[in-house]
Amino acid sequence: MLAINFSPFPNLETERLFLRRVDVKDVNEIIALRSNPETMKYIPRPLVKTIEDALVHIAMMDTKIENNEGINWAITQKGNPKLIGVIGHYKIKPEHYRAEIGYMLLPEFSGKGIISEAVKEVVKYGFKGMQLHSIEAVIAPENYASAKVLEKNGFIKEAHHRKILPIRGEWVDNYEFAILEEDYFKINNRA
Repeated sequence: MLAINFSPFPNLETERLFLRRVDVKDVNEIIALRSNPETMKYIPRPLVKTIEDALVHIAMMDTKIENNEGINWAITQKGNPKLIGVIGHYKIKPEHYRAEIGYMLLPEFSGKGIISEAVKEVVKYGFKGMQLHSIEAVIAPENYASAKVLEKNGFIKEAHHRKILPIRGEWVDNYEFAILEEDYFKINNRA
C-alpha cells in the first residue's frame, strides 16, 4: 500500500507561482474564494460565510495534511505571498495509489494560465513525490474551462455520471477525468 508523508510540507514552485501551505493568515482570501457563488458554483460544499467558517476550513485542511489524508497548497504569485487560489490532492486512496485533484482560483486571476501551471506542478508532485499510479478530477459537464485545463495537462475523460451528486438541492451530473502515471511520463519524457 502507498505510504504517504507530507512532513515536512512540500512547497512547490513553477515559473510564475509559489505553492505553499495555507495558514490562518489566509483567512480573508479563503472567505473571498469560498463565499463567492461563482467560484463555488461547481463545488458541492456550503459557502463559507464567516471568519469562523474559514478558520474551520483551514483547520480541516491542516488536519488532513497532519494525518496524511490530503494536501492543499495556497496558490501565490512569486514575490507576493497573498493567496489567489487553492489546489490539492483530495480523497487519496492509498490502496489504489490514486488521488483526486481539485483547485479553485479567485475570479480576477482567471484566464491567465495560472491553474494550468499549478495543475502541472501538483500532478508532477503526485507522480514523483507521492508515487501515485493515477490522478482523477471530477468536474461539472458545463465547467468547460476546467475540462480544457485537464486536457491540456494530459487528463482523459473516462466517465459521465448522470445525476450523481446533490449540489444545493439539485442532482447534477459530473465528468470524471484521469491521468495515469505511465501517460504522464510519456507526455513529459520521464521528466
